[in-house]
Amino acid sequence: MTDETMSSGYARRVGERLRLVRKQKRLSLQAVEGTSEQEFKASVLGAYERGERSISVPRLQRLAEFYNVPVDQLLPRDVNGALTAMGSSSAAGSVRTADGDAAAREANGRVTIDLTRLESVQAPEKDLLRRYLGMIQVQRQDFNGRVLTIRAEDVRAIGCLFDTTADGMRHRLDDLSLRVDA
Repeated sequence: MTDETMSSGYARRVGERLRLVRKQKRLSLQAVEGTSEQEFKASVLGAYERGERSISVPRLQRLAEFYNVPVDQLLPRDVNGALTAMGSSSAAGSVRTADGDAAAREANGRVTIDLTRLESVQAPEKDLLRRYLGMIQVQRQDFNGRVLTIRAEDVRAIGCLFDTTADGMRHRLDDLSLRVDA
């Protein structure tokens, strides 16, 4: 395999990651262009996503900042060509929405957190919550940025961080207006 062939294959896989994250953010190419005040032109971003054009490291870093995701999440998982959980099955399957069966989530201890509200919270818990929830997003490859459903174990772990029970943490999330369908 030539360097050029390997490079174009890698650019294509980077493009797949760029497209996946953009779609999880529910943004069109035109929306990215408009929201970024034309910093990221739709035609150029489309060429990156199709692997027709390689993105530079500074541009990749800037795009990660724009999408509000860690820069490594815009890179393929395996540089040797074996794609692992990059397609729609794992990443799209982990996208959480505010609608659905709230009673079932409550019964199994899950909590859905409004990530957009978290940004405006003025409480001492904010930074630690953001870091913990960010870690979960990276693990799940879930960057929709609106809501995140966490498991009962996560609620307990967050409660421990704040020296309270899982129920106490649920109540605190309610007090902060962060719980969806509470």
